[in-house]
Amino acid sequence: MLTPRQRTILIAGPTASGKSALALALARALDGTIVNADSMQVYAELAILTARPTAEEEAELPHRLYGHVPAATAHSAGRWAEEVAAAIRAIEGEGRVPIVAGGTGLYFTALTRGLAAMPPIPAAIRNHWRAEAQHIPAERLHAMLATRDPLTAGRLQPSDAQRVVRALEVLEATARPLAEWQAEPRRPVIASDRWVGLLVAPAREVLRERIDRRFERMLAMGALDEVRRLRELDLDPALPAMRALGVPALLAHLAGERTLSAAIERAKAETRQYAKRQSTWFRHQLVGRWMEVDDEAMRDPARLLATL
Repeated sequence: MLTPRQRTILIAGPTASGKSALALALARALDGTIVNADSMQVYAELAILTARPTAEEEAELPHRLYGHVPAATAHSAGRWAEEVAAAIRAIEGEGRVPIVAGGTGLYFTALTRGLAAMPPIPAAIRNHWRAEAQHIPAERLHAMLATRDPLTAGRLQPSDAQRVVRALEVLEATARPLAEWQAEPRRPVIASDRWVGLLVAPAREVLRERIDRRFERMLAMGALDEVRRLRELDLDPALPAMRALGVPALLAHLAGERTLSAAIERAKAETRQYAKRQSTWFRHQLVGRWMEVDDEAMRDPARLLATL
């Protein structure tokens, strides 16, 4: 069996669960480089609200794939998979241990199972459906998809506008359901014997408290000013960065539509709901070779490392 120094360590978990702290502890012990696996932490303009590593943390240990994408770009899981494959090769070439940490489930799917090959979507089709999403409710878009591609629609939440629009784009561009593309053979980024997975799973009430405290810290660090600068870029509201946790609520406050206290409570509630969805997804998808890490194990990284 390979030792931890010979494998990539994957650390998954819901937002505010302590993934970054665990990644830092293991990176210190293993001479590791931390790689981002959070779809919002890639955006340059969102350092505070996405809880990116601090400047001090990045100065202490190497970090990759954080803040390297402008918010005006819709970064994709496919593009990230290409980037992370190159990053892991480079880190291993340096004699360091890749430690991939984040909360985006699809990224871990790409790493361990691979992504289905997706066709390029003509700009005209993409722009058409994104424009439609601006004035058609997500549930109605889902109903439209269900009449043309019931298999894919059945796998999507009616409220998940982003994925519903993606399915409509693929269907129009290729005349093939998205579900058919997703069923094609995949190749994982990391071979099955080259990784070990850790799933950070704090108690629900502990996680809720951490989420609320962290958002208060974000505000103290300047999260509102960060969103104000983002607003000044006048970006398409449909872009992923504009839907990052906390951004819509604080934008509503800046627009005079909500008091700051109401915006804060809305952002906290949305983050708690998102963490719950993450936890459910991880619990059902990250099974088998994934080791669950509770609060007690988090307090003793050296002991945890000995079990890998």
